[in-house]
Amino acid sequence: MYIVKRLLTMIVTVWLIATLTFIIMKSIPGDPFASDANVLPEEVLQNIRAKYNLDKPLPVQYVLYMKNLLTFDLGPSIQSETRDVNTLIADGFPVSAVLGLQSLVIAIVFGILLGIIAALNHNRLLDHLAMFLAIIGISVPSFILAPLLIKYFAVEWKLLPVASWGTWAHSILPSVALATTPMAVIARFMRSSMLEVMRQNYIKTAEAKGLSPAAIVIKHGIRNAILPVITFIGPLFAVLITGTFVIEKIFAIPGLGKYFVDSIFNRDYPVILGTTVFFSTILVITLFLIDISYRLIDPRIKLTSKGD
Repeated sequence: MYIVKRLLTMIVTVWLIATLTFIIMKSIPGDPFASDANVLPEEVLQNIRAKYNLDKPLPVQYVLYMKNLLTFDLGPSIQSETRDVNTLIADGFPVSAVLGLQSLVIAIVFGILLGIIAALNHNRLLDHLAMFLAIIGISVPSFILAPLLIKYFAVEWKLLPVASWGTWAHSILPSVALATTPMAVIARFMRSSMLEVMRQNYIKTAEAKGLSPAAIVIKHGIRNAILPVITFIGPLFAVLITGTFVIEKIFAIPGLGKYFVDSIFNRDYPVILGTTVFFSTILVITLFLIDISYRLIDPRIKLTSKGD
């Protein structure tokens, strides 16, 4: 029953997002062809607007949009006549997914490692240094860090490519820029969890049995401390996969985020609506799967909701 309710909630959520995005787009004065009014004849403009159903009343446009959405037809792109929205998503999302996954791996590996180092050196130099770096990572947004990385690692030191996409080297700077803030959050989270675990009685029991410090940390400390961190990594995965817009624009990466940003400046309504619905669907599905996976991680969590 819980899963059925969640599925219905997902459908309603995506519908609400699609509807609100449609209303917001249509509430903006003008249309994508307003700048061509002084260049093209009125008859040509009318034909172009008719091609994209912009000449129809808003309720009719909404019904047509929802009808196409049900058949997974996101419509044509206004700016890219050779590719429709479905094609743009098929071309751009794999790039965004790779970037998001690389950033997630960097954030998890180095975040957990930094948190463990800080916890095992509690109130010592390494702890203070690790948490200082974490605070900087949280405080500096990715769109500020990205130009700094480009300036030093690409322009001045010439260690990595400036921008674009194609090789593994091209993905390093954008992945690091995107991963820094979540890495810092994971580090602080892991440190707190590790400190709490290391105070538990079973750690003292393991010490009394003569287990080596390394065995205690690995078998009893990290293993138990990482469970609360996993619950945070799940939503973080969804955010990184769908939140690469600014980084893709800065590094000229041909991902779906860049297409989305370009569509906003070009007022390409079909691309804006299509990518918003697609990202929303990916986000709600990912969060749903994360909720289900929690049951596998911790059997104490039941797949029930209030009233069941």
